[in-house]
Amino acid sequence: MGRTELKVHPAGLEIALSAELDRPRDAFALLVLAHGAGAGLRHASMTAISEALSARGVATLRFNFPFMEQGRRRVDPQPVSVASIVAALETAREAAPDLPHFLGGHSYGGRMASHAAAERNLPVRGLVFCSFPLHPPKKPGTARAAHLGNVPQPMLFLSGTRDDMADRTLLEGVVAGLGAGARLHWLDTADHGYRVLKRSRQVQEGVFDELAGVAAGFMHELS
Repeated sequence: MGRTELKVHPAGLEIALSAELDRPRDAFALLVLAHGAGAGLRHASMTAISEALSARGVATLRFNFPFMEQGRRRVDPQPVSVASIVAALETAREAAPDLPHFLGGHSYGGRMASHAAAERNLPVRGLVFCSFPLHPPKKPGTARAAHLGNVPQPMLFLSGTRDDMADRTLLEGVVAGLGAGARLHWLDTADHGYRVLKRSRQVQEGVFDELAGVAAGFMHELS
């Protein structure tokens, strides 16, 4: 796997965002992967997702949102996050113009990716949501999914069965309501951060390997 450090330059913002492109030799697709509200591009989970996908032929471009780049705790306003995602996609297309592109992220990053896809005409084949944060913990609801019907591309949701930000019944209903272009895979015993219960987990492979296998299959179908 080759790793290249890049910079992302969001339109209208006087800031350059750190980014890393991980590209395996046999890459057949590239996923722009946005981080969550409390973890930057080099967080252990982000790196684990990237490495597991790379082992299956999927390149990834990870990047920091401005709040993370500047060391702030509060996430950016939605327009800033959307602009950052659009810029990251443009960087990915410049760095790997030969690959079909996909968009997604973990938690907050995935939610902002969905807004970017709903608001902009983005040249991506599909979206991959790692732990889509359907609602805050202990406050079940579906308001955060109201815009998903405006996303034109196929969508894959990868959520843990112990995710306290994705009530199982609610998320299954949301995905079913999006039609045949959306699919949902439950990761056995994983929580929102992909921690698992090893003793009771029924799936033999690790959670990141399971995630990557399903995501790679989804992207291969659309590439």
